Amino acid sequence: MSTGGADKPGSGGAGGAVKTPSDFLKSIRGRPVVVKLNSGVDYRGILACLDGYMNIAMEQTEEYVNGQLKNKYGDAFIRGNNVLYISTSKRTVTDGA
Repeated sequence: MSTGGADKPGSGGAGGAVKTPSDFLKSIRGRPVVVKLNSGVDYRGILACLDGYMNIAMEQTEEYVNGQLKNKYGDAFIRGNNVLYISTSKRTVTDGA
């Protein structure tokens, strides 16, 4: 009785305010994110896609170690078993903001 159709839009009984982790991940595709790895390294960029194993493809990726920018990559792929969390990010580009 837990999944019967409760994750379909408009079918939520409690005002439709329930948002699953899957809904969140679908909603942030194409947006700036921060991906924190188990090692403590952060990757910031545009989320291109991800799969059920949390394998992540990113664009315009920047690598931060201890809060300092270390590398810039065009595209990056992160294996899901290294991911601690994914968070949405406000744009950190300082050239015109």
